[in-house]
Amino acid sequence: MPTYTYKCDSCEREFDVRQSFKDKPVATCPGCGRDARRVFCPVPIVFKGPGFYTTDSRGASATASKDSD
Repeated sequence: MPTYTYKCDSCEREFDVRQSFKDKPVATCPGCGRDARRVFCPVPIVFKGPGFYTTDSRGASATASKDSD
C-alpha cells in the first residue's frame, strides 16, 4: 500500500497515512482532529546516459538519410 502525505488546514501539521488506491483521499489530523488535505509531491525523474534524446528517439530512417548525404 502506498504512503500519502497529508497536511492539516487548521494546525499546519504534516503526517503520513498508508492507504489503498481505492480509499478516498480523506484523513483526520491526529493533532487536532480536523480534516486534512493530501499533499502532492513531484516525482523525481533522473535521465542517465550521454544524450538520451539522440540515442532513443531517432528511427532508422533518420540515420539512413544522414548517412546518404
